[in-house]
Amino acid sequence: MKLQDKVALITGGNSGIGRATAILFAKEGARVVIAARNEARGNETVESIAKSGGQAIFVACDVRKAEDCQKAVERAIEDFGQLNILVNNAGTIYRATVVDTTEKEWDDTMDTNVKGAYLMSKYAIPWMIKNGSGVIINTASYYGLVGGKEAAAYCASKGAMVLLTKALALDHAAQNIRVNCICPGSVDTPMLKQEMEELGGVEKLRPLFEAKHPLGRICSPEEVARAALFLASDDSTFVTGSSLVIDGGITAG
Repeated sequence: MKLQDKVALITGGNSGIGRATAILFAKEGARVVIAARNEARGNETVESIAKSGGQAIFVACDVRKAEDCQKAVERAIEDFGQLNILVNNAGTIYRATVVDTTEKEWDDTMDTNVKGAYLMSKYAIPWMIKNGSGVIINTASYYGLVGGKEAAAYCASKGAMVLLTKALALDHAAQNIRVNCICPGSVDTPMLKQEMEELGGVEKLRPLFEAKHPLGRICSPEEVARAALFLASDDSTFVTGSSLVIDGGITAG
């Protein structure tokens, strides 16, 4: 198993990409801390992992709040004795231009997508330094590499995640902490379904979302989780500061 004896903290680990990553990491031997707001979904994910013989706990956490992020890291240490892997996955999206984006929506996007990663990293890195190594994986998006229509705040936040990843990688390379990000295309998650509903309905929008990917389909959460596993494991020991694109070819053209 690729993550045997490792402890992984995954924000937004109760849904979509985060849930698939939590399940896969546990299957690969990691003890998993799921930090998220929805307790029911979080406990369901913990139960699913336990039924498969894995170990996981749920910690109620709003990544926009420093005290919650600190508490999540402390629970990892209290329950499992260490913290080796941090996956900053919690995220949100509002589909709007700058003109139509409210200040509250802008702040919520930046606080969830960027500030959350900053806060979790702030509290996790000192423990990784004590361990002598660590891995941080940030969930960005192909919209962090290229622009997209009617997603101004989201694009800005994911672009920030790409550069935050590089800065963290440089700051902590000497401490043997690797930091990378994943940049998925459209992924079949509850958040994507909600986005489609807001834009005109899943039945109408899904074929359009599929068609914009040169591979002709939407990515599964499990496919992104496997990319995260590569970055978390010893398969990528010389990879840091990188953006791993999982977009079905969108950014190739």
